[in-house]
Amino acid sequence: MGLSKTEIFTEEQNALAKMAKVLGHPARIAILEHLLEINGCVCGDLVNELGLAQATVSQHLKELKNIGLIKGDVDGTSICYCIDRDRWNELNESFGNFFSKTVRKDFCC
Repeated sequence: MGLSKTEIFTEEQNALAKMAKVLGHPARIAILEHLLEINGCVCGDLVNELGLAQATVSQHLKELKNIGLIKGDVDGTSICYCIDRDRWNELNESFGNFFSKTVRKDFCC
């Protein structure tokens, strides 16, 4: 069996691509913006805020949690979600490093 496509790229390239893929949905961006604005949230509040079905919001929260951008604490029968600051800073640094690369002036096109 041959190599999977991800194995030919660096760990950093794979990590950045995975983050970009998760951030590639506008609902997830809206969730992150809302969590940043209020510094915490209960899932039901997100359903009201976004106007999406509970199941849809839960799936987006799961994807964000899987890559570590958010964390959740059980509060009675609800889960209170917030941004994971350490992971957020890592993501900020990774994308910052990527986008800080400049295109040479003599670049053709």
